[in-house]
Amino acid sequence: MKALIQRVKSAAVDIHGERHGEIGPGMLVLLGVERTDTTADADKLLKKVLGYRMFSDADGKMNLNLQQAEGGLLVVSQFTLVADTRKGMRPGFSSGASPQLGEELYDYFVKQARELHHEVGTGQFGADMQVSLTNDGPVTFMLES
Repeated sequence: MKALIQRVKSAAVDIHGERHGEIGPGMLVLLGVERTDTTADADKLLKKVLGYRMFSDADGKMNLNLQQAEGGLLVVSQFTLVADTRKGMRPGFSSGASPQLGEELYDYFVKQARELHHEVGTGQFGADMQVSLTNDGPVTFMLES
């Protein structure tokens, strides 16, 4: 399981022209699920996401995690994160989860996040989404379970 996390001033996801989820300052998570992933992988990755120190403290150093910074969390499914791009000019998706497993683990990740964090917005699994953000920094990291 992979998460591309971005510190944002704001982020939103629209589906068919309607706002589906949005946050103010916080973290945008693009979440990719691989075919071998389990709920244990989701739990491990969520712990990293919520605990990752990427927000500035009073001295301007990245010492605060999302919860300490009291930021919002926007979780968007991103199948292409698990693509194999090592060869050729076309990505391979053989390591990606089936749609059923991908949705199950995405929903699980979101459910667990909502139990642990005060503000969680989402996209919609499998939907054609338009994601907008104002990246803060920019600060972007790739996390894996």
